Amino acid sequence: MNKENIKKVVLAYSGGLDTSIIIPWLKENYNNCEVVAVAGNVGQADELEGLEEKAIKTGASKCYVLDLTEDYVDNYIIPTMKAGALYEEYYLGTSHARPCIGKALAEIAIKENADAIVHGCTGKGNDQVRFELAFKRFAPNIPIIAPWREWEIKSRDEEIEYAEAHNVPLKINRETNYSKDKNLWHLSHEGLDLEDTGNEPQYEKKGFLEMGVSPIDAPDKPTYIELEFDKGVPVAFNGEKMSAKNIILELNKVGGANGIGLVDIVENRLVGMKCRGVYETPGGAILYKAHSVLEQLCLDKFTMHEKQKLAITFGELVYNGQWFTPLREALSAFVDKTQERVSGKVRLKLYKGNMINAGVWSDYSLYSEEIATFGESDYNQKDSEGFINLWGLPTKVQAIVDEKNKK
Repeated sequence: MNKENIKKVVLAYSGGLDTSIIIPWLKENYNNCEVVAVAGNVGQADELEGLEEKAIKTGASKCYVLDLTEDYVDNYIIPTMKAGALYEEYYLGTSHARPCIGKALAEIAIKENADAIVHGCTGKGNDQVRFELAFKRFAPNIPIIAPWREWEIKSRDEEIEYAEAHNVPLKINRETNYSKDKNLWHLSHEGLDLEDTGNEPQYEKKGFLEMGVSPIDAPDKPTYIELEFDKGVPVAFNGEKMSAKNIILELNKVGGANGIGLVDIVENRLVGMKCRGVYETPGGAILYKAHSVLEQLCLDKFTMHEKQKLAITFGELVYNGQWFTPLREALSAFVDKTQERVSGKVRLKLYKGNMINAGVWSDYSLYSEEIATFGESDYNQKDSEGFINLWGLPTKVQAIVDEKNKK
């Protein structure tokens, strides 16, 4: 890529530390190029306040703030939830937001006739892969600039120094400089004291948790909730019909208040290193739990077990930035087929970080009390004798042959 040819770039802009200093850095190092900032609203709420004004003041020619919340929920979150996909206990909050934002960014880059697309991801993280695979899918001929692979800055402290020297306003300081990612699904925390795996997260410290409270600080009285699903998709909360997006927002409130959805893991990053992260996913944790409870009722054994196996693959694809691939699309088609009868209602009891089953109902339930009862039923218990003889026949034959060969 010849820097002389870079006249206009589109920047994935969040207003955070990395992307805030990238605007002046680009103008210093890429011929005072025009910078078009693009922020994808995936539910980061207050982080969007004053974003356009800040981008312009720091050197951008314009700033798009795209409302991607409905797209993010309906086309990324819900398909992943229906798959039951996790990555090492992680609910994939950053992972499935990046392809959603990346696709929109590529579309703006084409619209603006940009010479390059820029992102602020470090060379150590997963997001660089997720963004760039989306760019390659939707804008394959536009070059990519990743400042963290070029500049001399080595740490977040040096980033803050650069920002201060260039009068870039920041909402953080060196003491509260966690690396965070926030959207309507989750909030992640990395860095500072969390880099020492021997340190307990400061859940009870004021200001650490943003989406809820520590289970210790949650109410002493349980909260009951009900969720209704139609073909695996949440359609009602506590009897009120609403969109999946609004259900997640309601679950975030009630889940956060009851200390639900805190995850502290050392995960295996795509780039090879292990990294410790603390995640808040209150609504997402409840949604996964309720959906799983309903599937236990509605899915036959073989479909359920195969789906559980493929959920690992699905989670890895999402985590590794491979959303826009034939395999992920094929797995989603499989998942959609499995969800045709996953409809019904689930009641959960939330109590100090716990989610306790409190009832489940479905017209498609495969559970038969009449068959499963410990009381009298029409089930013929003698049928099991022939089944066991056939099921155990290979084991019996092997034992006979082994015994014969010992002699």
